[in-house]
Amino acid sequence: MTMATAAGAMSLSQSLKAMEDSLPEQDTMMPAFFIGHGSPMNAIEDNAVTRGWKEAMKNVPKPKAILCVSAHWLTKGTWVTAMPKPRTIHDFRGFPKELTEATYPVSGSTEIAQAISSSISEPTVGLDQKWGLDHGAWSILLPVFPNTDVPVLEFSIDYDQPAQWHYELGQKLTGLRKRGVLIIGSGNIVHNLGMLNPRLADKGFDWAIAFDDKLKSLIQKQDHQSIIDYGKLGREATLSVPTPDHYYPLLYSLGLQTKFDRVSLFNEQSVMGSISMTSVKIEHDPSVSG
Repeated sequence: MTMATAAGAMSLSQSLKAMEDSLPEQDTMMPAFFIGHGSPMNAIEDNAVTRGWKEAMKNVPKPKAILCVSAHWLTKGTWVTAMPKPRTIHDFRGFPKELTEATYPVSGSTEIAQAISSSISEPTVGLDQKWGLDHGAWSILLPVFPNTDVPVLEFSIDYDQPAQWHYELGQKLTGLRKRGVLIIGSGNIVHNLGMLNPRLADKGFDWAIAFDDKLKSLIQKQDHQSIIDYGKLGREATLSVPTPDHYYPLLYSLGLQTKFDRVSLFNEQSVMGSISMTSVKIEHDPSVSG
C-alpha cells in the first residue's frame, strides 16, 4: 500500500468513525418531508397551513438532527452549515416588526455537519461557517419545533446543476434517515411571485391548480422521472416553475424515498393565485418488509 493509499484509507476510516460517533445507526427509519413553506408570516401565525405542518409531524420521533434543504440557499458547489450557533436570517422585507424581530435560537453541530459531509463522496460537501438558517428553514421549524432542542443544519442547492443531479444527490442523503436525521425539503411546487395576486388569498389560478394536481398524481404514482423532467409537462409547468429554486427541494425529498416507504400529501391548497402549499410526507410502510 502506498503512502497516499494508506492516507486515503485512514481518512475514510476516520470519516466512518466520525459518522458512528455523531450519528449512530438506529432501528427505525426517520420520515422525510417536502414542505410548501409559502409566506414567512407562517413562522408566527396559527393558521391552516401551520396546523397542517404540526399534524403531519406530531408523531415523528425526536430527531438527532434536522437537515433542511431550503429554496433560499443557492450556491456554487454544495455546502452544509457547520457552525455551533446558526444565525436567524431575515431574508425578506416589508413584513411586520413581529416577524423581523423573531428568532430561532437553535444549536447547530460541527460534528454532525462533518458526519453528513463525510457520508457523501461525490460531490464534495463543504463545511459552511457563514450562512445560518434562512426563512425556508426557520419559518417551518419555529411553529413545529418551538423548543429549539434539536440541532439544525442547512444543506445548500448548487444552482449550476440540473434537476436530475439534485434528485440523485437527494438519494445519497437517504442513509441519514437511518441515523436519526429528519430531512426537510422546503420550497413550493408552484411558485410564481411575478403573478401573485393577494386578493386570491385562498385560491389558485387554473394553471396553478392544474400543475399542482398533475404533480400530486405523479408523486402518488412514484413517477419521479416525469417530476424531474418537469419542463416537458407543458404550459402549466412553465408558469408554475418560472425558476427552479423552489422546485428543487421537492427533488431532494423524493430522492429520499425508498421502496419500503409510503407517501402522503397534506396542505393541498393554493394561495394568492400562484403558490401551492402542497406538502409531502415520506415514511416507512410497516406493511412492506425490509
